Amino acid sequence: MAIDNNLYKIISGQLNVDSSSVGNVLKMSQEGATIPFMARYRKELTGNLDEVAIENILSLYEQLEKLEKRKIAILKSIKEQEKLTDELKAKIEDCHDIHLLEDIYTPYKPKRKTKAEVARSQGLEPLAKMIMSQGASHPEDLARRFVNSTVPSVEDALQGAIEIIAEWINERISIKNAIRRAINREGEWSSKVIKGKEDEGSTFKDYFDYQSKVSRTPGFRFLAMLRGESQGIIRLKLRAEEDQNLKKIEESVIRSQSPSSEVIKKACKEAYKRFIKTSLESEIRTLKKEEADREAISIFTGNLRQLLMMPPLGGKRILAIDPGFKSGCKVVILDEQGQLLHNENIFPHPPQREFNQAKKKLSQWVQAYKVDAIAIGNGTAGRETENLVKNTHFDREVKAFSVNEAGASIYSASSVGRKEFPQYDVTVRGAVSIGRRLQDPLAELVKIEPKNLGVGQYQHDVDQKLLQESLDRVVSSCVNEVGVEINTASEYLLKYVSGIGPKLASNIIEYRKKHGEISSRQELKKIPLMGPLAFEQSAGFIRVPNSKNILDKTAVHPERYSYVEAVAKANKLSVEDMIASELEINWEVSDEVGPETRKDIIEELKKPGRDPRSKATVFSFSDEVHKMEDLKIGMKLPGIVSNITKFGAFVDVGVKQDGLVHISQLKNAFVSDPLEVVKLGQYVNVEVVEVDIPRKRIQLSMKDVEQPA
Repeated sequence: MAIDNNLYKIISGQLNVDSSSVGNVLKMSQEGATIPFMARYRKELTGNLDEVAIENILSLYEQLEKLEKRKIAILKSIKEQEKLTDELKAKIEDCHDIHLLEDIYTPYKPKRKTKAEVARSQGLEPLAKMIMSQGASHPEDLARRFVNSTVPSVEDALQGAIEIIAEWINERISIKNAIRRAINREGEWSSKVIKGKEDEGSTFKDYFDYQSKVSRTPGFRFLAMLRGESQGIIRLKLRAEEDQNLKKIEESVIRSQSPSSEVIKKACKEAYKRFIKTSLESEIRTLKKEEADREAISIFTGNLRQLLMMPPLGGKRILAIDPGFKSGCKVVILDEQGQLLHNENIFPHPPQREFNQAKKKLSQWVQAYKVDAIAIGNGTAGRETENLVKNTHFDREVKAFSVNEAGASIYSASSVGRKEFPQYDVTVRGAVSIGRRLQDPLAELVKIEPKNLGVGQYQHDVDQKLLQESLDRVVSSCVNEVGVEINTASEYLLKYVSGIGPKLASNIIEYRKKHGEISSRQELKKIPLMGPLAFEQSAGFIRVPNSKNILDKTAVHPERYSYVEAVAKANKLSVEDMIASELEINWEVSDEVGPETRKDIIEELKKPGRDPRSKATVFSFSDEVHKMEDLKIGMKLPGIVSNITKFGAFVDVGVKQDGLVHISQLKNAFVSDPLEVVKLGQYVNVEVVEVDIPRKRIQLSMKDVEQPA
């Protein structure tokens, strides 16, 4: 489909992006280019736009396309009514706001059998026009002329005229806009608890008697009120300054005092209460919900990116423990590639209390399997299991890591988990997931639905389609930023690689099973469905460590191999000599690549295949606290940022209940966004401010607390 040049000029203006960059992005997208590919390998065409900027262009284009389709439908409808003038057509075509477009269309919408339509059918429209002319005649005198068998009284005639006038008032765009602005500026959300629901709805206690300006209500509070309303706990209303809004309407309609003024005032009130207020409340609710959804999704995707990009330990032998009390701790041992070598249960905690036997087994397994590190799930019995490991003697230095196990139980019961380990039960799969998360969080977490990873805010209340699309984009972005090793990547990781998708990912796995390890990027072309476009989009993000061509191990795209080889030849070097070289190299040997691409190639060859993630480090909770009752106001404790919301950050201090560092307590300065100060998985020091055991709430602060280096 051809791209409307006018649309990308609009996008260019709204996003402040060069129009040629917008045009190139839209053209490449229609040709099948992915966002990661455009951002990484087409910088000259995009004007060096990052993934977010490219995504914004595509998103706005999609919105404008929908707007254009709506315009076409509206123009067709009005034309069929034979009411389409050149002026009206131009007004519709020049409109770039969906709500204003619907306001323009309101007078021409095919109407149901409204009271105004009934009045028209009774011949009362001329009466309405006479009244609106605001002449010297008295409305009752005018109305008598219209009394007949279908309009039995003067009162009925006047009421019919009021219905018609109210409809006209509702159709005036200027009036609707004035009230819209007033409500957005001065309106308030008001929530009240429904009588008798106080105990059942204690979660929503903050909203039992709550008022907040529409313009200042945070998205998370609005979503909370909507949830309380949907669960029948609270009533949510939009309160507006009715008298002032009515006065605005009257001033727009009534030209001067006349005998008709009182009747027109009644029509104004009717128009406001039945039409304008109702439609605007619905519109503002929808807009506020969309805004809150975008905010919540933005927070969720930001958290998810940080979670997926958490430091990997790499290819180490791991002993992973899924802690538990009564059912014991499931222990698994994984090799460097994450394959299961051994699994067994130990029972160091109550009621069995086989502490010494457990220590002995752990020591033996570490020695026998040459274990490099221990991964301990942070759920039930996590702290107690950490203590067990700390008190166990090993024959080598073995670092123990606390691993966030959110979603591990979901994975263990999923079709993915069953497919990977059909012969093992859910406890084994869960422990394997914990161990693999330490080796490579990204590779393991892509197997779990992001909504089950415990890093969202009201994720079940937002637009699910928009949420899923946003989360998929983040996962894809992270996978492509890191890159994948073609011979070890799982099907679940491969499907997120630019240009691949589920079917081709499955074909890659089948090809590996049939032919063994893939030996080069060029061999990828032999895989069914790996056509020219798929190869172009994916090859740069795929690493082939065992390839004879050293560039296959880097992020240099195959389309630029000839350039790198030309540079090597011009400098009388081999390509291998250029890798991680400190030599002075002349890169400007041809015009084949632009400056941005050249810069990326140089950086990549300095540190080929560099993982953008940092390295995993060990963290320890305070030995002073294990449960909420151990917390004392004023205590300073180490913690891990477990979730980030618009109103602050949640921190795990090792007491099985995360504490909140409110946005106002993050630092000794104003903070508009918690992500400016903290990131998911960050090690921080906090001070205990408040402990509410009955409500399971912990308030923390980072103000005046020295943070880890």
